[in-house]
Amino acid sequence: MLGIFFETLNITAPVFAMLFLGVLLKRVGWINDSFIHTASALVFNVTMPALLFLGIIHADLHAALQPRLLAYFVVATLLSFALSWGWAIWRCPHEDRGIYTQGAFRGNNGVIGLALAASMYGDYGISLGAILAALVILFYNTLSTIVLAVYSPVIKSDPWSVFKSILCNPLIISVLAAAPFAYFNIGLPGWLETSGKYLAQMTLPLALICIGGTLSLAALRKSGDMAVSASLVKMVWLPVFCTLGAWLCGFRGAELGILFLYFGSPTAAASFVMARAANGNHELAAAIIVITTLAAAVTTNLGIFILQWGGWI
Repeated sequence: MLGIFFETLNITAPVFAMLFLGVLLKRVGWINDSFIHTASALVFNVTMPALLFLGIIHADLHAALQPRLLAYFVVATLLSFALSWGWAIWRCPHEDRGIYTQGAFRGNNGVIGLALAASMYGDYGISLGAILAALVILFYNTLSTIVLAVYSPVIKSDPWSVFKSILCNPLIISVLAAAPFAYFNIGLPGWLETSGKYLAQMTLPLALICIGGTLSLAALRKSGDMAVSASLVKMVWLPVFCTLGAWLCGFRGAELGILFLYFGSPTAAASFVMARAANGNHELAAAIIVITTLAAAVTTNLGIFILQWGGWI
């Protein structure tokens, strides 16, 4: 268990380093709100699509394709989204429901979930984790676009407009564009892949610095109750119910362990980027990311300990 704790810490510590760097840079005046707005748009429209595209074209779609596990993951994701949205309707002011819902169901699987799966299960964890990550990217971005459009002051929420928002989302476009490359094992020219990697490597540091620059004690206090509520849904209730459901469906060993790591991942940094793009309450989005990332060091270790103690993974 101690090994998993330190592995989780090794993954989450750089995330916090970038967050605190953003706080520091904003405090000394080296970045401002204009920079954060422009950099967030750059991440959403350019660097994150590059990261997703390269991640998917390198995934081995044939090695760990398990229809039953993927089907369960899709159903669990849809139910998590529906429950989070229903809870937000009851719990939140109208204008914050989209941000709350996204923060409560959308995990950082492409970074933290995949890294922990690779650490625990090696090449198999990478193969299965990458396929789940590709699925996650498509579903999370589609569902997030829908719920943000419904409550956004700048995005039309009629069915046709929402459909167009999904089709025009750069993150979804990058996933769909990458799928044929991954399926048919089509490579990119060396110079183009290297250029893409340069862009992709900017994504997480730049997104986290923007989140850090948005954070303040006043914003955390203002978002406190809703941020804690969304964080409890994301880090406690959904992982418990989804992992229990997987256990009841007969998943054991690496499959159950990887599903837990994905269901229990903290909220993705992309939720902040999309919140800003939708003119939503990005301070609430940032607070949820910070709280869930902090909580992950405890909840991930506790969950792994319980599953190992029970002999299920």
